[in-house]
Amino acid sequence: METGTIPVDELGGGLDLYRTLESGQSYLWRRSDGKMYGGSPAPEAWYYTVVDGEVVRVRRRGGPEGDPTAGVAADATTGRLEWESTTDAKPIVRRLLRLDDDLEAIVDAAPDDPLLREAYEAHRGMRLVDDPAFGCLISFICSTQMRVSRIHTMVSTLAREYGDAIEFDGETYHAFPTPTQLAAATEAELRDLGLGYRAPYVVRTAEMVADGEAHPEEARDLEYEAARECLTRFVGVGDKVADCVLLFSLGFDEAVPLDTWLKSAVEEYYPDCDRGSYAATSRAIRERLGGEYAGYAQTYIFHHLRTGE
Repeated sequence: METGTIPVDELGGGLDLYRTLESGQSYLWRRSDGKMYGGSPAPEAWYYTVVDGEVVRVRRRGGPEGDPTAGVAADATTGRLEWESTTDAKPIVRRLLRLDDDLEAIVDAAPDDPLLREAYEAHRGMRLVDDPAFGCLISFICSTQMRVSRIHTMVSTLAREYGDAIEFDGETYHAFPTPTQLAAATEAELRDLGLGYRAPYVVRTAEMVADGEAHPEEARDLEYEAARECLTRFVGVGDKVADCVLLFSLGFDEAVPLDTWLKSAVEEYYPDCDRGSYAATSRAIRERLGGEYAGYAQTYIFHHLRTGE
């Protein structure tokens, strides 16, 4: 077993691990107490995922008074991030949790907007994630008209049923299935697992990637709106799902997924940004939320409105 720590005070803007991983950005992480997306943090629990066949576990520890169990309740700029893995996972952890982002600078550069400032203040230390593109794509195909806890359950079920099992530290972990593994599933099987009408979308998208017809990574080097259009080639992917994949796995920090919560925010707080179509409204709200890091702003507003915190 490889282990290590990363001092949180070395990270620009700190780290709130609980909000980062349970704010509706990622469904590829799980929690050792089995209560992921249960609505409350657990300082003793490990978050874990499998990336390129390697198990990675992380836990936020330590508070202002040095209490080793004060991780989630502590100031977001204190303590340490512990990791354990089947490999030297420090660079993997830094990439997946975007620890090199200067979150303090991003917040300071944000527009002077009351709702956004309120959200940034309430959720200090929440970072964007950088998930593997295929797993992120399938996760958000599953997300349509679903609560975050139910999406997480569906994605975890796909990993358990079709992904590789990996033994680590006396436990069995399951990787998210590869495109080939998931393409071998049948629509009926996925319906039996609770995916409902999303089942044929998942199978067909997996087939497209497995057969080399298309891959979400192809969008990475395109201009933003072209990248969004590129992702809508996949079955079950509209503009909103495409924006989620761009933001949470492909590095498009300007992407603003217009989900139910953001549409409500536009209606109540930014009515002048409603331009009657997804594309035009997206351009207007991106500009209002600061352009380059509008996706960060969107994530904070989404989490703030959804949780009421």
